[in-house]
Amino acid sequence: MSHPAPPEEPSPAQLITRLSEQTSRLVRDELKLARAELTATAKQGGVGAGLLGAGGILAAYGFAALIATAIIALALVLPAWLAALIVTVVLFIAAGIAALLGKKKVQDLSPAPERTIDSVSQDVDELKGHIRHDRS
Repeated sequence: MSHPAPPEEPSPAQLITRLSEQTSRLVRDELKLARAELTATAKQGGVGAGLLGAGGILAAYGFAALIATAIIALALVLPAWLAALIVTVVLFIAAGIAALLGKKKVQDLSPAPERTIDSVSQDVDELKGHIRHDRS
């Protein structure tokens, strides 16, 4: 009964070649992930900004009609200038609230490719673990 030959240890040149290939593949994959993540973030920001703009335009038309109605209704019981002033103050308050909400939505977007950063950190930790293991 013959014993199988022990597996050959790769030569240092083979190990360096394999390391170079794997490192190149890893860097390419991480760059693809970063690109995909940044593209998704940019799309989300663009959609958010577009919706914010559309909402502003529609609100402007709606408020124009509502402003005229409110001023006319208040002018029945108050002087016209006071009715217009009250409606104006209410509109400025509403505009401030809308602007703050829109600002918060835009600020919540993260420009950093977080999944890529986590993935690279895991890769570095993995490499460090292998280096420590190989030295032992």
